[in-house]
Amino acid sequence: MVKPEIVFKVGAVRASVFRNTIEKNGQLIPLPKVAIEVRYKDKTGRWQGTNSLSLNDLPKAILALQKAYEYLMEHKQPEQAENPEISS
Repeated sequence: MVKPEIVFKVGAVRASVFRNTIEKNGQLIPLPKVAIEVRYKDKTGRWQGTNSLSLNDLPKAILALQKAYEYLMEHKQPEQAENPEISS
């Protein structure tokens, strides 16, 4: 499993930043992605994750995603800054 570049945690909500690479017209292009997850303990006490958010999770998810967005804007790679399709 690929490890995220950075994880922003707000309560039980996590926004994980990944940098995937795609090939387009023979050129490798970095493609940042953000995965959102809520961590919780199940009935047996084991940690689990879900992408389903409760009402109370929404403001936490907004904050975690805002932090991920700000991080990506501050840490653009040269190819992203030059290519408006990727940076927007």
